[in-house]
Amino acid sequence: MVGSHMLLPIVSMLFLIIAITLFLIAARQRHQSGLPQGRVIYTDTSRWGKVQKPLFDPTIRLTGKPDYLVEQKKQVIPVEIKSTRGLKIPYDAHIYQLAAYCLLVQHEYGVRPDLGIIHYPDHSYEIDFTARLEDTVRSIIREMQQKTRASQVNRSHEEYSRCKHCGYHSMCDQALRI
Repeated sequence: MVGSHMLLPIVSMLFLIIAITLFLIAARQRHQSGLPQGRVIYTDTSRWGKVQKPLFDPTIRLTGKPDYLVEQKKQVIPVEIKSTRGLKIPYDAHIYQLAAYCLLVQHEYGVRPDLGIIHYPDHSYEIDFTARLEDTVRSIIREMQQKTRASQVNRSHEEYSRCKHCGYHSMCDQALRI
């Protein structure tokens, strides 16, 4: 039988083991999520807490909800989580989406991000938010806004699966049919 004087060290050791185990589990989950070190200050996933309001920049009429924003030193890093597997490089559309979030972060927090992160299940990519990428995404935003005012916008692809999953497929006169 263990004496009462031995009970305190045993209980302390048990709590230490539990604390270390929980720390390791949390570190593994954070790594799997694709989040960098830092404090999560915004989330659009209900797994981490209450979903927050969208970011908005009225000067470029852009709104968006990045999956996560992580504060790291004086930076705010947008992180976008995608489900696609096996990519050698990220899709351009994913890069432009992330760059748009960088613009929103710059407006909302007053700090220009150096980079953003796109996390796929099997790999994360750090995307530098360069002046060239900013110019490209601003041009895309302007083009999209112009097309929303147009009376007719032509389909911009020849991919059946992309077309089939579009929300307008059933009523589109340019839908690809097989």
